[in-house]
Order: sequence, then structure tokens, then C-alpha cells
Amino acid sequence: MKSLFKTLAQLVLVAFIGFGLSGCVTTRVPTATTSPWQVVDLNTEANPLDVAFTDANHGFLVGSNRLILETNDGGANWSERSLDLPDEENFRLISIAFDGDDGWIAGQPGLLMHTTDGGQNWTRLFLDTKLPGEPYLITALGPNSAELATNVGAVYRTSDGGGSWDAEVSDAAGAVRDLRRSADGSYVSVSSLGNFYATWDKGQDVWQVHQRVSSQRLQSIGYQPDGRLWMVARGAQIRLNDNASDNESWSKPIIPITNGYGYLDMAWSDDGAIWAGGGNGTLLVSRDGGDSWERDPESAQAPTNFTRFVFDDSANQRHAFLLGERGLMLRWSATS
Repeated sequence: MKSLFKTLAQLVLVAFIGFGLSGCVTTRVPTATTSPWQVVDLNTEANPLDVAFTDANHGFLVGSNRLILETNDGGANWSERSLDLPDEENFRLISIAFDGDDGWIAGQPGLLMHTTDGGQNWTRLFLDTKLPGEPYLITALGPNSAELATNVGAVYRTSDGGGSWDAEVSDAAGAVRDLRRSADGSYVSVSSLGNFYATWDKGQDVWQVHQRVSSQRLQSIGYQPDGRLWMVARGAQIRLNDNASDNESWSKPIIPITNGYGYLDMAWSDDGAIWAGGGNGTLLVSRDGGDSWERDPESAQAPTNFTRFVFDDSANQRHAFLLGERGLMLRWSATS
């Protein structure tokens, strides 16, 4: 009997401690008093996946289920567009990019489209069936010039409007779950299983593979404004690269809050703030380099999983969006 009471007492103590710790974790992050974000409901069940602008006001949004929308007021309002694509094919429009009126859309399966008139007309380019992987990321580089990366890390460049493509890397990285490009043309990727990451700099023949720094599998990885890397791992862990010349030098894990939902993406705003977005409307901000964090109050109005930040500098006009699922997203408000 004494043994039974002892066991019950231990269970109660464990539950009490767990509840107490949970309370500390969920309440130690205060809610900010204001937010620079506004909720935008696109009135669709499709998932927005990318945004790009031709100038300060005019831009396009693409996503799953052939989603393509157009805006003429900087992203406050969006209207439906259509592309001349076969009705029987359900394309996932995953990446869009503009350099002035010269623009590109990359989609899956095997889709690449080009415009030279700011998106009034789009031409489908048929890719070589031997292309390694599926289109994943397109970058506009000037009139008729672009760089295409696939979901296995193959990188190709064109300077004739997509008539021909030259391979930039001789060996692909393997299947990836996340792939980013820096402003100087470097790439970083996370493997499909999240068990390693890889980097590629211009001039290198092959990708450089790096092992993850903890037992937690990697979720996403990208570039800080100064070119150093950041990573998000499962378990809501954030790490920042602390040595620009060493891609394997990482800070201790930053775990702002444990609420059962991980982070899926990060971004830096022009004022130096760090933003982390993730599941169930999670959006946190740090204004001191990651030492302390606040909840963003506007994100609670968007019951969705935030999947990706898009900071677009087209026409020297900063546009910022946090894309969610089921047609919901946040837009950076210049007036806030």
C-alpha cells in the first residue's frame, strides 16, 4: 500500500512539475503591443507559395492547384488570373521571379513559363525530359536571363529566354526539402529527410555536404542579411551561424517557446528584427538578436500554418509577406 501511495505521489509531482514548466514556457513570451502585419484572406483553399513584383504596386502570387493572382496595389488586394495550361494537369506553381517586366514561373510537374511584358502574356517553355529533378526555384537575372534550381539541387542558367540552359554544377545535391539562394548566387539546401544540409558557391563543381549539429532533424535553412546562415530544426530549435567563413560554426540552440508547433521559416526585416513563423499561427519577433522574443498579436487572427516569408525588393520597393495555408497570409503594412 505504501508503495502504491509513493508511486501516486511521484506521478502527481511529475504532472505538477510538467504543468508548471509548461506554464512558464507558454507565458514567458509576452505579446507585442503592435504589429506591422495585416491579415490577407485570398478566398481560396489553395496554398500560396511565392510572390514577386514588377514594380512598387504590380505583382503576382502563385501557389498550389494552379493558383495565380495579380495585384495592382502592393498586395492589399488580389484578383484571379489564368494561365494557358491543359485543364487536366493540376500544376503546383512553386516559384515566381521578376526583373522589371521580365518574369518567370517554375512549377511542378515540369513547368516553366516566361513573360517579357510584365505578366500580361506568358509563354510555356518545354524542359528537357532529362532535367534532373523538378523545377523548384527560379531567379530572374535580367532580360531573358534566369537561373533555375531543381528539387535535387541541379542549377541551370539561361541568357536567351530559356532557349538553352547551361549547367552550373556538375553533380546534384540529392532530394531536398528546402533550397535557398543568396543575393550573390550561393545556394544552401536541406536534405529531404532533414539529416544533413549542403552548400554550393559559384565556381564549385559539386555541393559541399555538412552534417546537422544535433539529433534534431533540420526543417529549413537560409541566409541572414549579412550572408551568414540560419537554421530551424524540429523541436522548435533555432541556430545562427556565428562565423561567416565556416558553414559548420553554429550558436547554441535558441528555443523561444515550446507550444507543440515548430518553426518553418525565418526572416529579417529592415529594422533588424528577427521573425520566426510556424504552425498554428505561430509568429514570434526578436529585436535584440534572438535574446528575447515577443508574440505578434496579428498572427492570432490567421488560423493557419505559416510556411514561408517572402521579402521582395523589386523596383527598390520592399514588399514582405508571410505565406500560410488555405489562402491565408500576412502582409507587411507600410503604414503601421
